[in-house]
Amino acid sequence: MSDASPLQWESLPQTLVLKGDLDRETLLPLWQQRHTLLADKRVLDLSQLDRVDSTGLAMLVHLRDEAEKRGTPLTLTGITDRLETLITLYNLDEIIPVNAAT
Repeated sequence: MSDASPLQWESLPQTLVLKGDLDRETLLPLWQQRHTLLADKRVLDLSQLDRVDSTGLAMLVHLRDEAEKRGTPLTLTGITDRLETLITLYNLDEIIPVNAAT
């Protein structure tokens, strides 16, 4: 049984804001709608995510890669300390730049 918060999102001009948990239990709806949701987006705001697991991190890497291939780079903002730690543990600093400055 999972106590994950459902993943929700809010679509703003050029930004998609993710809310809740981004993990293997919750990411399927976003995965299925990713092309439509991210078609006109330049920024993925992660500041309202409560939790991200390694599966969620893999999805973020994939979303950035897809955006790069489309020629519309996707910037990840609002990276929490916990997510930054996960990025560092998986040695993904080059793929998901984490800005120390706020």
